[in-house]
Amino acid sequence: MSTEGPILHADLDAFYASVEQRDDPRLRGRPVIVGTGVVLAASYEAKAYGVRTAMTGAHARGLCPHAAVVPPRMAAYAEASKAVFAVFRQTTPLVEGLSIDEAFLDVGGLHRIAGPPSRIAARLRAEVAERVGLPITVGVARTKFLAKVASGVAKPDGLLVVPPDGELDFLHPLPVERLWGVGAVTARRLRDRGITTVGQVAALQEAELVALLGRATGRHLHALAHNHDPRPVRVGRRRRSMGAQRALGRRPRSPAELDAVLVALVDRLARRLRAARRVCRTVTLRLRFADFSRASRAHTLPRPTADTETVLATARELLAAALPRITAEGITLLGVALSNLDDEGAPVQLTLPFEEQRAATLDAALDGVRDRFGSRAVTRAVLLGRDDGPSVPLLPD
Repeated sequence: MSTEGPILHADLDAFYASVEQRDDPRLRGRPVIVGTGVVLAASYEAKAYGVRTAMTGAHARGLCPHAAVVPPRMAAYAEASKAVFAVFRQTTPLVEGLSIDEAFLDVGGLHRIAGPPSRIAARLRAEVAERVGLPITVGVARTKFLAKVASGVAKPDGLLVVPPDGELDFLHPLPVERLWGVGAVTARRLRDRGITTVGQVAALQEAELVALLGRATGRHLHALAHNHDPRPVRVGRRRRSMGAQRALGRRPRSPAELDAVLVALVDRLARRLRAARRVCRTVTLRLRFADFSRASRAHTLPRPTADTETVLATARELLAAALPRITAEGITLLGVALSNLDDEGAPVQLTLPFEEQRAATLDAALDGVRDRFGSRAVTRAVLLGRDDGPSVPLLPD
């Protein structure tokens, strides 16, 4: 039996930008920005100049004026993702996709036929490079959390194995931002208390973290700081939520412009929901303001639905409540998430009111037209002539 942890976290490096550099030799070794109005991805050469995802194109070009700026090619990224996941599934049947460019793999049962996890990880990286032509970083550890942290530390194009007897020695010196769930707000709250490393979080009692951050976050971070993460790699698990977002740049946006963005996001999400034969209960609006602070507003519906108009009406109410702050502070990102998902036709969805039945029939008819003639064959008047942003390739719902 191997003494190494059995879980791999494999994460493609600067995925969109790496595909562009693979397909165009002139871009290799150069800073590359994917996206013109808003940065969708940046190569590591561009990141070295401070270019980041969701930054405006003008800001990014100001930071790195000699960067190559290319439009996104979503079909190429989707094909590359499929090829990489084929390598994952040939490595082990236990693959849990997190997004189109990262996954967890459990290789614990393969020692006799394939060697220890570190050897399997090295072979996986070589096969992705040879067969798909992309760099990939892999973290190897005993838990999913630590494997993901290891891959983050090893980037770009690296391999890092965390031995079971050295887990806390590796984890505790890292900054608090390495803990899952520690965003800008939580990090600031911890740092205001002088807590800057994972080890300092681990030194606190759970009750202290709960008092500082709330029950759910406090307990979660206390467990992770001690590398307590019993979650197995799950195959074929259905999504617990679906989301879409649009980076807006930094120029002021009118309520009508924001409404058009919201309509496009909800249309896209509701179609995904129906295609997956699922229904949702909770609609969440996600906002990022000009000072990069974030906020979210949510509403839970009285019954589950996949009806576009019902979801859109709820999202519009949430947006209307946020408009005063948006007007005062400016907005750089608008997103919508649908959660509390259930399978279509679950017992909670009994007899729908007539208006919702009629809306569901209309949605189904429009979905059929779009499936046959393309997503732009039928659209709302408010979206005519507008760019609703790229359709990002996703794992199956």
